[in-house]
Amino acid sequence: MALPAGAETPLSAIDWLSQSVSQPSSAPKPAPNEEPVTQGVTNGDVAVSVIGGPSLDATGLLRPDVTGLPHDLWGLGKTDDIITAISTERFTTLPALRELLLSVLLAEATPPADSRPGAPLLIARIDKLLDLGALDQARALLDASGARSAELFRRSFDVALLTGEEDRGCRVMISSPGLAPTFPARIFCLARSGDWNAAALTLRTAQALGYVTDEEDALLSRFLDPDLYEGDPALPPPDRVTPLAWRMFEAIGEPLPTAPLPIAFAHAELRPQAGWKSQIEAAERLARAGAIAPNLLLGLYTERAPAASGGVWDRVAAFQTFETALDSVDRRGVEQVLPEVWSRLAEAELEPPFAELYGERLDTLGLTGEARRIAFEAGLLSPAFEAIAANRTAGSPRELFLIGLAKGNLTAIPAPDSLSRAIKPAFDGTAPLPADLQALIDENRTGEAILAAIDRIENGVQGNLALVTEGLAVLRAVGQEQVARRTALELMLLERRG
Repeated sequence: MALPAGAETPLSAIDWLSQSVSQPSSAPKPAPNEEPVTQGVTNGDVAVSVIGGPSLDATGLLRPDVTGLPHDLWGLGKTDDIITAISTERFTTLPALRELLLSVLLAEATPPADSRPGAPLLIARIDKLLDLGALDQARALLDASGARSAELFRRSFDVALLTGEEDRGCRVMISSPGLAPTFPARIFCLARSGDWNAAALTLRTAQALGYVTDEEDALLSRFLDPDLYEGDPALPPPDRVTPLAWRMFEAIGEPLPTAPLPIAFAHAELRPQAGWKSQIEAAERLARAGAIAPNLLLGLYTERAPAASGGVWDRVAAFQTFETALDSVDRRGVEQVLPEVWSRLAEAELEPPFAELYGERLDTLGLTGEARRIAFEAGLLSPAFEAIAANRTAGSPRELFLIGLAKGNLTAIPAPDSLSRAIKPAFDGTAPLPADLQALIDENRTGEAILAAIDRIENGVQGNLALVTEGLAVLRAVGQEQVARRTALELMLLERRG
């Protein structure tokens, strides 16, 4: 599955986070005349932690009985190794794997034995949520931590900026003296609170002390008094656009497009200030990434009549025609429009959210022809995939394999193509687990094993299908049977991306 056209390697969260608060000062250095107590001795790999002390790294939103993941998710793993596994750049295009990744990031779990102050594992999980565009989940995890450290607040402030809650972030900043705001953030918050004189005085102070860059100075000056720069050329966008910079560019009437920016910025286009087309395009981007609920996209698609034709408007028109036929229980009308709306959504890789919304309902309509095939595939991509498969009589070897896969029983069912030949061994018990992943499982490092399995499956479809077999087998070995089946079905049904 290749990346969508025009896709680039995303920036890590640390590359675009606002410097809204000052970096914590480093620990004091020994005086020049001081001799160290010992020489040449280090603690090596010895884990140091407070016995019985609470750890923010344990913070989570989902209990084990919800996720199906063990409470001892990280087992004997080391914090740095886990952070590396979480922070790996990955393009998780399959909805089932994306949901599993979110479950791992949001799970309540015993922290690793070497968990240390500063909550590095919690921060790594939050950063990955930000990278995935899962701002609601990141905000909830930040709130659950209850912490007001500079590193956690920096992330919370960015989420607030991108979701239109910047006033809330500013109030927290002002009410927490321990959070030393940078001059740009302080000036922004003073202006947001209506204290423009204090904001202007703070900017002049920052200019005199050299605490703002020329780039920041130009943006802040226009932000505080845009009339002075009426008719001047637009400012060039910064090399690294932060949420704070994006909001100020918007405020001075020079909004920056979010399409080239990390997906988290797309949330800013969902606010009422954005135009309908911009809202739809942002919602499509976020829905494609599984970062918003499909119902949000549904609401935007049906908000009003299409304004034009072509591109996004063709999808809106086809979707609205389909909705009308479905609501009218017009079976023939649904049969006529379903191929069109499915094709339009496939162009934007939006079949999964459509299937989640309508897959189960389409199965009850008794459709015929091409619409029947599409309804079956949409059903297999929906949460009701097992029930859909149970009601279906196979009409081809491929359908027979898909039905067996949905039921979790591929015994005596031949694999019709190369991809299904890679999938089948993972479900018939003939695929041995790779030694490195078996070692993770043996050490109860379930979280790391799952992350490695996700990467193997996603990398495997680029050409080495043996990795797909290994990844699916590992998911089943760690108790993620439903996820393994859904992933395999998505591999088969969304293979067009290859």
